[in-house]
Amino acid sequence: MQRIDILHPSINDYLYDIIPDRDEVLTEMEIHARENRFPIVGPLVGRVLHQLVLITNPICIFEMGSGFGYSAYWMAKALQKPEATIICTDGSQANADRAADYLKRGGIADRIDYRVGNALEIIDQTDGEFDIIYNDIDKDGYPDAFQKAIPRLRKGGLFITDNMLWGGRVTQNIKNSSSNLNDRDQWINATTEGVKEVTRLQYSSQDVFTTIIPLRDGVSVAVKK
Repeated sequence: MQRIDILHPSINDYLYDIIPDRDEVLTEMEIHARENRFPIVGPLVGRVLHQLVLITNPICIFEMGSGFGYSAYWMAKALQKPEATIICTDGSQANADRAADYLKRGGIADRIDYRVGNALEIIDQTDGEFDIIYNDIDKDGYPDAFQKAIPRLRKGGLFITDNMLWGGRVTQNIKNSSSNLNDRDQWINATTEGVKEVTRLQYSSQDVFTTIIPLRDGVSVAVKK
């Protein structure tokens, strides 16, 4: 499947040109991501996350798929209540260790509870309800993430998901599954199907009202009714 630019390159460049410079830690995180081809939401979506936290004034955020803490950093900087926390999850201890360094240097380590393991299992092991659940796990797991997240959100809470346009692949026909497909094509099929299915779930659900923002790779915001 061919990747498609979500925004016209000149519009994308314009949006990057007008946003303020990030602090030293965020800038270093962006450089690390770029040099290591590590996927992060980037500053355009980071600002959306920060703004949504300012609007909702949450006490507890659960993040599914935290990487080295880039999106959590944006959200943690917007927390207003002294008791507010973010539960981060990731399968990599190396990511957790790198995140700990960045978050400490950013002065927000006390806001973060970073747990290494499977996000879908960790949320089952965690009591209480959440104000925001942010989803950025492997895309074939997106439908399961939705099913687990919505019952755990408070009324008015947000389920936010990254990569909802998936490089434009959601607009293209998925190749039929076949043993003739190489590993990459099979992966693309599975991830694209995951994104399209969670899209169907969000827009057909009576429990949430959903909008996809066509920024960067697409980010959906679903508010629980």
